[in-house]
Amino acid sequence: MRPLILTMGEPAGIGADLCILLFEYLLTQPIVLCGDIDLLRQRAARLGKATNFHKEQDLHSTGRLSDSRQSDNRPPNSLPVRHIPLSVAARCGQLEQANAAYVIKMLQTAAQATQNGEYSGIVTAPIHKGIICQAGGRYAHFSGHTEFFAEQTGTALPVMVLANQQLKVGLVTTHLPLQAVSTAITAARLSEVLRIIHHDMQRYFTAGRAPKIGVCGLNPHAGESGYIGREEVTVINPVLKRLRAEGLAVSDALPADTLFVPAHAGAYDIIVAMYHDQGLPVIKSQGFGECVNITFGLPIIRTSVDHGTALDLAGTGRANPNSLRCAIEYAKQMAA
Repeated sequence: MRPLILTMGEPAGIGADLCILLFEYLLTQPIVLCGDIDLLRQRAARLGKATNFHKEQDLHSTGRLSDSRQSDNRPPNSLPVRHIPLSVAARCGQLEQANAAYVIKMLQTAAQATQNGEYSGIVTAPIHKGIICQAGGRYAHFSGHTEFFAEQTGTALPVMVLANQQLKVGLVTTHLPLQAVSTAITAARLSEVLRIIHHDMQRYFTAGRAPKIGVCGLNPHAGESGYIGREEVTVINPVLKRLRAEGLAVSDALPADTLFVPAHAGAYDIIVAMYHDQGLPVIKSQGFGECVNITFGLPIIRTSVDHGTALDLAGTGRANPNSLRCAIEYAKQMAA
């Protein structure tokens, strides 16, 4: 397979730490890091870890690599880095607005190169949305990786999915205040989200079989036939009925508090929640640090960790790299 590209995330956070803590594992993977090579070397020295990095050469100009480890130009026991220089020096735990442009450049580079066929997919370490917004300019309203990669790839509707070994959860809405959720759940949006989930589950995870999709209601008890909210009656269930007629294996709107019970959840390949905090606390409570964030609906593969930048852990060596390892394994599975 072509190598994956791993963006190192917010330079003041734990992204570089995770790459260093996983150094021996990454040596065995078809992967290229994307970010500042000197940041990696400095962070490795701070952590007291023996590592070796080299700048990636333009090896793809004469043909695609089957595996980034097989290049004769690669030094032994060294990781390739697609070098993007920092705007200003990075200090552990101290955000710098000037480095927002560096983060955006890193993500743009990975998106463009992956769309051009240089890489089989993108794996992302965590970024800090707030500092990018504070820096202003074009990305003053930056809302995250998911929406950014949608913009970069011309995708109208990306779908956030979190996955672990026990459960997959997709979201109809993502980063909205609760008061805006109900009006955002339109028949058109719900239909498209479920079609995307159906398509990408077939493509990546169910070997072409129609995935069984359990759908949460919006209201408590899925509305109790309209007595605790009408969205299930007027929007959600009519959409689900139409999609079943098209051949999608979707349930009716079900009460979230019982759908997520393992005995019920196990009947489905994926559960779709109506909003962020309806679904994500459940899956993260089953093993925070073992979940992977996947973006469905893109023309490229993108996976990520399930946690933030952990500024207080940067440079301490105490960050847990397991979610990043899981994100790489999921990306490899999807690219195979």
